[in-house]
Amino acid sequence: MTARSRTEDQVKAALRVVEEAEATPEEKAEMLMEVAMGLQQKPQAAEDLEAALQLYALALDLCPPERALLAARIRARRGTALLAFPAEGPETIVEAREAFETALETLRVEGAAEEVAEAEMNLGLALQNLAGAQMARIQDAIGAYQRALRTFDRQRFPKEFAILQNNLATAFLSIPFTDERGKMREALAVQAFEEGLSVVTLIDHPSEYAMLQNNLGNALQYVSSSHRVENGLRALEAYDEALKVRSARTAPGEYANTIANKANCLANLPDDPADPAAGNAGNCAAAIALYREAMTIFQDLGEREKSTTLQLAIAELAGETERESLRANGA
Repeated sequence: MTARSRTEDQVKAALRVVEEAEATPEEKAEMLMEVAMGLQQKPQAAEDLEAALQLYALALDLCPPERALLAARIRARRGTALLAFPAEGPETIVEAREAFETALETLRVEGAAEEVAEAEMNLGLALQNLAGAQMARIQDAIGAYQRALRTFDRQRFPKEFAILQNNLATAFLSIPFTDERGKMREALAVQAFEEGLSVVTLIDHPSEYAMLQNNLGNALQYVSSSHRVENGLRALEAYDEALKVRSARTAPGEYANTIANKANCLANLPDDPADPAAGNAGNCAAAIALYREAMTIFQDLGEREKSTTLQLAIAELAGETERESLRANGA
């Protein structure tokens, strides 16, 4: 059975249950929303998300006009499925933005504070994605995240707080470095990653912990600073913390991303921080080994673009290392 036929069977089964149930239209809409959420929670293929979107649409059709809060909840859930749906163009993200904005009109009046904050957080994600395509303002995404933080504070919602801090930091870093406030935004981004890490732990929130450590490493590695070696060493520590969670066996894509980031960092650090003039042949060799490992994983995952990028990085770094060796030997 193909993934599409399996999903079609699931949708048909859900529709049969709803049709045969002795329930009100409101109850049937809720049933369809629950089934859609189940499909969306652990999708095995894009078809699962496609089926969830169909069921959310049917739930909205069944929802009585006077049940505005239920309709808002369905729209907000549908927006999250649209955000997760794999698509080449921005159309689904635009649709997700519209879903969250429409849902929020009702949720702000009738919904719980947590529902509003979740919708604001997801609206921020949609806006941040669209900002990358010049279809929204990144400042609006930052505003949505900051509104969500009014509810998702560090004490009651540590996981959501950490995710929002990560999103804020990546939003700050995505703003072009074209004015004197650029350095301030970089500092705010590093601070936001560290704020997120102050509430999550390796044991209790491993996924969020690894995400924040990896992204903190990237921020430290690339921020403009006169303390590049010190920042680079801190970045290596952050990557190593992320790798306590991300492994080639359990999360090959995330693991490959992190070791590639670590390789970038190593390639720009002296072997002996106390004696930068001595060169970095050892770190370059370690970087090439990590690049090769990551490249192989990306090849196995079918991520050709990333694999090709690393192949070019290996060739460039190997060439630089050889030229440096020749200069050192007086050739």
